[in-house]
Amino acid sequence: MKRIFVTGGAGYIGSHTCKLLAHSGYEPVCYDNLSTGHEDFVKWGPFERGDLLDCDKLKKVLKSYAPVAVIHFAACSYVGESVTKPFKYYKNNVGGTLCLLEAMRESGQSRIVFSSSCAIYGIPETDSITESCPQMPISPYGQTKLIIERILSDLAARGEIRSMALRYFNAAGADPECEIGERHDPETHLIPLAIRSAADQAPLKIFGTDFPTPDGTAIRDYIHVEDLARAHLLAVEHLVNDGVSDFVNLGTGQGTSVKEILFALNDLGLNINDVPAPRRAGDPARLVADASKARKTLGWRAEYQDIRNILSTAVNWHKRDSRSSEDSGIREGHG
Repeated sequence: MKRIFVTGGAGYIGSHTCKLLAHSGYEPVCYDNLSTGHEDFVKWGPFERGDLLDCDKLKKVLKSYAPVAVIHFAACSYVGESVTKPFKYYKNNVGGTLCLLEAMRESGQSRIVFSSSCAIYGIPETDSITESCPQMPISPYGQTKLIIERILSDLAARGEIRSMALRYFNAAGADPECEIGERHDPETHLIPLAIRSAADQAPLKIFGTDFPTPDGTAIRDYIHVEDLARAHLLAVEHLVNDGVSDFVNLGTGQGTSVKEILFALNDLGLNINDVPAPRRAGDPARLVADASKARKTLGWRAEYQDIRNILSTAVNWHKRDSRSSEDSGIREGHG
């Protein structure tokens, strides 16, 4: 069986990708330090506990398993925290990726799918973001993703490593079978915070009700986590079949406002008490992907197009995951 080495495979998107890989004939090898991941999410292949900055262990594990490709999710990923702790983000995200790439080179691995982000675009000037839009990140987190993309591009130009960078927008939803889902600590994403808010009957803060959008709240492109997992599988197959290095956006191409999310959750039976709060500095009014390049390059298109279908999977997961509703208090909702 062909193996795929998955850094951050115990996390939200990583675990969904590992499940799909296993069901598609691959053996996912999860490499995670469990700082934000969950060991109970590792269900479909071997687990190696380790840190990205442990170059020696990375080399040892890669040589042992000899994967056909690497999928790289592991990263610090809280945008707000990156502003207050930039060194942590540059050290872990950039430094850790350099350790991974060094280990790949020394163990003969030459294919990597990189989990990038729409954060590299900063505050866009267009309603629909294409890959050719200016890349001007406004947070250290976004900067780290852009730096890594440029490192991968330089290595590809030398023929050392071939890569596919997936720039995705707002991951949402959960495994329809409720085996895994979204569980962060602290939680910062709108949808799980809104679901918890309804369960706890706690107020949900909405940051910004005066954006230049139809209802005044921020608009985001919510993409189901299973669609993201499928894109990673297609990217692996692209590289295994000698596809060239590239980068693509992943999104539905549809924008949904914060208020529309809350209305949809209300239709699903959740009563949410939202309270307005000032905008956060640097928050764009609208972030929506143009994913046409992903269709051409990978043959990928988001299958979950109805936001209610995405939300229903999230609601079902959080009802079953007791640990996702342990805490209570005022929730801070944003995209």
